Amino acid sequence: MRKLIVVVIALVVLLLVFLLARSATPVVELPSAVVSLGQATPITVHVADPRGIRRLQAFVEQNGARYQVFAMAQPSRSPDSTWDFTAGVRTTPQLQAGNAKLIVEATSNDLLRKTGRAERDLIIVTQPPMVSVDSEQHYLYLGMADLATFNVSGSWTEAGVRVGNETFRAWPMPGGKPGLFSMFAFAWNMSTDTVPLVYAANGAGNEVTSPLVVVFPKKEQPKYRVHDLQVSDAFMQKVINELDPNGVGDPVTRFVKINSEMRRANNKTLSDLQFKTADSFLWSRPFIRQPHSQAEANFADMRNYIYHGQKIDQQVHLGYDLAVTQHVGVEASNDGKVVYAAPLGIYGNCLVLDHGYGLQTIYGHLSRIDAHEGDTVKQGQVMGVSGQTGMAGGDHIHFAMQLDGVQIDPKEWWDAHWIRDHIARRVDLPGFNP
Repeated sequence: MRKLIVVVIALVVLLLVFLLARSATPVVELPSAVVSLGQATPITVHVADPRGIRRLQAFVEQNGARYQVFAMAQPSRSPDSTWDFTAGVRTTPQLQAGNAKLIVEATSNDLLRKTGRAERDLIIVTQPPMVSVDSEQHYLYLGMADLATFNVSGSWTEAGVRVGNETFRAWPMPGGKPGLFSMFAFAWNMSTDTVPLVYAANGAGNEVTSPLVVVFPKKEQPKYRVHDLQVSDAFMQKVINELDPNGVGDPVTRFVKINSEMRRANNKTLSDLQFKTADSFLWSRPFIRQPHSQAEANFADMRNYIYHGQKIDQQVHLGYDLAVTQHVGVEASNDGKVVYAAPLGIYGNCLVLDHGYGLQTIYGHLSRIDAHEGDTVKQGQVMGVSGQTGMAGGDHIHFAMQLDGVQIDPKEWWDAHWIRDHIARRVDLPGFNP
């Protein structure tokens, strides 16, 4: 009898050890973007458990009360599962404006049924924000930038100007003045029917918009040029040897891939530099064009690439090709901070200066870079030497500008009167003297 009891105890212990070894506590993850709940805020929950989960529940706690906002009672055997639901005032009208806590609990699908938990402090928002925009008439043309001022009241987490599918950030007015401003761009390929909208959102699914007063003078709209660019055998070999040195296959295919896929990747790298910007104006004077330069190509020129009489590609040139002499010193167009100083594919050796509030200038095809990332430079300071690196067929500087990652026509920024009318008159531009 004693032996039997010992065997039974041993089996029970082994079973418990076996169950413990195979059991797990679910790991519950909530996205960091969930900071508030509005009328019906979408929430995504990720749960990891090797045995799957038997039950998932979500609650909102506020003022000592707990409200269930989601429940899943059908077991899932997936070791990684994602669940989507909405929560907010629409389905839980007892919620009030103010602080609350979101709690998500997941129960494992094994025999021990351990429970994992995630919590997030958040704010209940019952009313959308409100925006009031300036009464200015914004005269725009394709490729142009402008500045709008506005006020946002109520609870909000994000605001700015939206033009089509492009979004431009809002910033507090300089000098401690009340209100917000946003420098925004009207992209070269945007439909002129697009109405720029000031928007404000509270992160809880509530967003309000208000249109800007926009005028598109037809006679001032740019007429983009179309050029046939002859691609010689020597230029094709130069490009693929420099930018695709380890590639194999048909030279034309390699050239077109560089000109299209690499161009898109390089422009994405430039656009992402918008997050390396100062929250202040780093400049106080109109921008300057490279002295004594001739424009060999303009902003938004359409280029047909012709090889042995056949069109092999078409691309848009988003900048100015400025030529002076060979190996001329490349001058900073304005005061700023270097945020990029390295080779960049089709742009060759490339420099990017940040001028604050998402405004940046780009200098490409340099033969030598003499500035470093993090350097502060002054207008007119020589930062390197012109050349023909990247997809340059001759010695010149590719000069471009971008605003919150959208490339724009630089020509207005060289004009003191435009700076005064569109920037300095609307916000405090310290030290500006046209």
